[in-house]
Amino acid sequence: MDNEENNKNEEEIIVEEAIDGGNSDFQEKFKKLEEKLTKCEELKNEYLNGWQRAKADLINARKDDEKKVREFVKFANAALISEILSVLDSFDLAFADKEQDSKFSKGIFLIKMQLEDILKKYGLEPIKTIGEKFDLQFHEIVGEINSDKEEGIIVEELQRGYSLNGKVIRPARVKISK
Repeated sequence: MDNEENNKNEEEIIVEEAIDGGNSDFQEKFKKLEEKLTKCEELKNEYLNGWQRAKADLINARKDDEKKVREFVKFANAALISEILSVLDSFDLAFADKEQDSKFSKGIFLIKMQLEDILKKYGLEPIKTIGEKFDLQFHEIVGEINSDKEEGIIVEELQRGYSLNGKVIRPARVKISK
């Protein structure tokens, strides 16, 4: 190790002596080499910065693509589920008559519950209505009723609304108190 340090020191002394020695030809070449070295270092830094920016852009683009795919998958079934909602509405209408007490109607009710459970696994949630304050994001007013409730409170649900993974796919159709 000491031998290497001695060699470096000797080389530095030789270079300094050559520069100080007045050899103008050597000094010019040395200055040109220093300038080239400086330019090379600047280019290296420029290329390195460009490469780092490009790498960061690529990473960000991949993250954006992954996010878009996740969102697409999350709502890919929205059209199908929206069509199935009319089947759920038919079940609700069928059970509006409270006098039905047969085993058949109980079986149909269980089928409806199974269908709702399956849809819930895919992110479908009914929108709360009765007793809630009207919210334009979740509800659609189809009428007003005189009521002892505070004004703007939902008193009747005409058609159930649903959200899919937090996004409203059908607002609830409601009547509110005057």
